[in-house]
Amino acid sequence: MASLPSLFTSTITTKTTLPNPTSNRRSKTSPKETHRFKVSCNAASDDNEKLLILPETQKLILPTTLNVDRRNLLLGLGAGLYSTANFTSAPAAFADPITTPDISTCVASTKGFEPKGAVRTNACCPPTLSKTVKDFVFPNDRATRIRPAAHRASPEYIAKYKAAIQKMRDLEDDDPHSFVSQAKIHCAYCNGGFTQYKHQDKELQIHNSWLFFPFHRWYLYFYERILGKLIDDPTFAIPYWNWDNPAGMSLPDFFEEGGKENPAFDAYRNSSHLAPAIANLDYDGTEKNYTCIKQLSVNLGAMNKQMIRNAGDWKSFFGGEYRAGSDPIGNKDKSVGSVEAGCHTAIHRWVGNSRLPNGEDMGNFYSAGYDPVFYVHHANVDRMWKLWKDLGIRGHIEPPDNDWLNASYVFYDENKELVRVYNKDCVRLEKLKYDYQFAPIPWKNSRPVARTKKSNIALKSVGTVKQAQDSKFPLKLDKTTKVLVKRPAKNRSKEDKENANELLLIKGVVFNGEKFVKFDVFVNDKDDVTASTAEESEFAGSFAQLPHNHGDKMLMTSSARFGLTELLEDIDAEGDESILVTLVPKVGCEEVTVGEIKVELVPIEE
Repeated sequence: MASLPSLFTSTITTKTTLPNPTSNRRSKTSPKETHRFKVSCNAASDDNEKLLILPETQKLILPTTLNVDRRNLLLGLGAGLYSTANFTSAPAAFADPITTPDISTCVASTKGFEPKGAVRTNACCPPTLSKTVKDFVFPNDRATRIRPAAHRASPEYIAKYKAAIQKMRDLEDDDPHSFVSQAKIHCAYCNGGFTQYKHQDKELQIHNSWLFFPFHRWYLYFYERILGKLIDDPTFAIPYWNWDNPAGMSLPDFFEEGGKENPAFDAYRNSSHLAPAIANLDYDGTEKNYTCIKQLSVNLGAMNKQMIRNAGDWKSFFGGEYRAGSDPIGNKDKSVGSVEAGCHTAIHRWVGNSRLPNGEDMGNFYSAGYDPVFYVHHANVDRMWKLWKDLGIRGHIEPPDNDWLNASYVFYDENKELVRVYNKDCVRLEKLKYDYQFAPIPWKNSRPVARTKKSNIALKSVGTVKQAQDSKFPLKLDKTTKVLVKRPAKNRSKEDKENANELLLIKGVVFNGEKFVKFDVFVNDKDDVTASTAEESEFAGSFAQLPHNHGDKMLMTSSARFGLTELLEDIDAEGDESILVTLVPKVGCEEVTVGEIKVELVPIEE
C-alpha cells in the first residue's frame, strides 16, 4: 500500500504562482476607458496576427482542496484505491463523481427515438472487443505535439492531415479506430448510450455541466493519437480552427477543396457559410448580413464576454455541478458554461446544414462527430480552457471539488486498449504532451461599449415593469419579457469587487432538448433591445442549447450566469438599486420557461 504522503499527492494538487499577479480583476482597462482592437477584413493579410498579445504558454493554477472534512479526508486516503494507479471499472463506494461504466453496458441510443429525417444512425455504442478496462498512463513521448492554427497550416501538413483522416475512413466501421466509431463516441455520451455507474436509471450526459471541457479534452486526446498512429507519426497533432482571431474566422479552405474526393469533406455543411464567409460567434439561425468589420467586432465582443466578463469563476466558465445520481435532464442545479452556451454552440449551428430537419452534421449532438470540422472546432474550444487559465485573472481556477476531479470516462486508446481517464489527469497539458501554436487573442482588448450611459432606465421602469419578487414564476419566454431585479449592494468599492463577482443568475430554464434553443439577455437596455449586439455592454449574453435529438420531446433544465461587475461600470449604473433584465427569445423558445431571476454576489475563489 502506498505511503500516506503519496496518497494525498495523487488527489490534492498544488497551486503554481503566476508571473505578474497584478491582474486581480478582470482587465487592466479602466472602466472609463475603452480599447478597441483594430482589425482588417483582408483575408489574405496577417496584419491581425502580428500583434502578439498573450504568449500561449501554460501557466497552471491547479485546484486545491484543503478543507478536510470527513468526506474529503476519505477521498484523499482513498486516492490510492481509485486513482489512475489502481482504479479500473468501479468507483469507491464513498465517492460520488460521475463515472462511466464499462462500455459493455452501453445501449443503443435509438431507444425512444423517432428518426424525423435523420441522416445518421443513433446506434452509437462503441465496438466491444472483450477488453478489460486499464489504468490510464501518461504518455512518455519525447516531443510535445503542437496543434497548429488551421488557417496557417502548410501544404505539407494539410496533406499529412488528410492522409490520416483517409486512413481512419478506410477502416471497417466496427474497428474502434474507424472514422465511424470515433464519430459515434459523441452520440453515445450525449444521447443516452450510457447510464451512470450504480445509477442505471440515470443517463450520463457530458454537456451542460462541468463535464463539458474535460470530456472533450480526453475525446480529442485519443482521436489525435489514433490519427498519429495510423500514419506512424508520433508527433502528429490535429489543427485548431482559430475562429476567435479575425485572420482565422472563416472555415479553412482545405475542408472543402476537392469535394467528395477530399477525406476532410462533409456533405452536410451549410453551403452559405463556406469561405470566405466569416463565422458568426453569436449565431441564432438567422443571417444578419453584417458588414465584414461589424461581424468581426461582434465576434470579438462575444469572445470578451464569454472568456472574461461572464467567466469570472469556475462555475460560470465550466458549468455547474453534476454528480452521480443526478438527473442530467431535470436537474435544476445544473448550469451551462459561458463558452459552451456561446461560441461553441454558435459554431455548431453555423456549420451544420440548416435545410436538414436536425441540422446535421454539426448542428446536432448525435451527428456532429461525423464532420471532421467537429474536431478542429473543439480543439479551439479546448484551447479556450487553456487561454482562460493563461489570462491570470483571479478566480480562474478549475473546479476544486473532488467530484469534478474524480469524474471519469472510458475510451479506446491508440493501441485499442480500453482505458479509464479522470478529469484531474487532463488539467496539465505538459503531462499530456500537447500544446497549441501561438496565435494572438485580440478579444482580450475588445471590451464592450455602452449604447447609453446613465440611462436610469431601471428607475424609469418602476411601476410599469414588475419586480422579480412580485412576478409569477415560471415565466414563459414565448415573447420578450422584462423584469426588475434588486441588487444585493450598490456602489461597491474596488476591494468589494476584488473579493466577489456580481452575477445575474437565470435559473431553472426548462426547454425542449430536441430543439435548437437560444434567447438573449439584456441589462438596462433601451426599448429597442434587438438593435444591440455582442459588442455593446447592455447585451449581457445568451442562453443557447444544441439539439439532443432524443425523439421524445425531452424537457431539460439548466441555468445561466452573466457577469454584471464590468457591465454596470460601462453603463454608469453602479449606483442603481435594481437592474432591468430583458429576455428576448430568438429560436426554439415557444416552450421555454424560466424559474428564477436574481442577482448575487459570488465570492472569488483562489
